[in-house]
Amino acid sequence: MIDEKDMAFLERCVALAEQALEVGDEPFGSVLVSGDGEVLAQDHNHVAGGDATRHPEFFLARWAAEYLTPEERARASVYTSGEHCPMCAAAHGWVGLGRIVYASSSQQLIVWLQEIGAHPAPVAPLPIRQVVPNAVVEGPVPEFAERLRALHRRRHGV
Repeated sequence: MIDEKDMAFLERCVALAEQALEVGDEPFGSVLVSGDGEVLAQDHNHVAGGDATRHPEFFLARWAAEYLTPEERARASVYTSGEHCPMCAAAHGWVGLGRIVYASSSQQLIVWLQEIGAHPAPVAPLPIRQVVPNAVVEGPVPEFAERLRALHRRRHGV
């Protein structure tokens, strides 16, 4: 169940997505939160430089693997503006992170990109649980849909 704390962390993710867009990148942002509710790390997309693997969720999984124990990783939550792609979901699963909360779904993104005639992603947009069957996942959160849709439209000049 999404509560006020979750909404605040998702709000931060949207702000990070806005920052990404402001520096010419794709509008995605993510926050890693400890089991005690402390923000441990955060990032936004950095794919504009040509490395399509520089997603914030992937960065957070690698950060967690380096700095957290397996127990700390299992208690942590990843908040993100958009549902993990298969690469990021796999990284999340491999390092044993806990709960995922996302503001908008991959299916929403597909529709938004189709609306503006943008090219689809080169990787199938599999749901997180199809990649990590036992993942604890919550989302999408309808309150963020129009803001995120507007960011993607701006990214594509619409």
